[in-house]
Amino acid sequence: MKNSFIGKRLQAFVYAFRGAYLLLKTEASIQAQTFIALITIIAGWYFKISAIEWMFQILAIGMILATEGMNTAVEKLCDFVHPGHHERIGFIKDVAAGAVFFVALAAVTIGFFIYIPKILLLF
Repeated sequence: MKNSFIGKRLQAFVYAFRGAYLLLKTEASIQAQTFIALITIIAGWYFKISAIEWMFQILAIGMILATEGMNTAVEKLCDFVHPGHHERIGFIKDVAAGAVFFVALAAVTIGFFIYIPKILLLF
């Protein structure tokens, strides 16, 4: 069963779950983003956002967490390959962080589109 198609998929799920657990346990950026995600989920329930708004919000949360995870993997790999400061390694790390920035900017924009009109209705 271990080398079967299903066995390999189950093992891949175990590795993915372990990776998500390690990210949540050890990485402050993932912990902060997860906290923000929980706040937006609570806000979604409070403001009774639509199904389409939920889809955009969940997509934004997933993209942020996935990109943060990839950024962490790139940083750890760079630190493993070249522990000291190196200009090219710094460039690679900055580009990975830039990818997180782009996704975060998109997520904030989605959040504004969803929540600003709802917040304005409170006043």
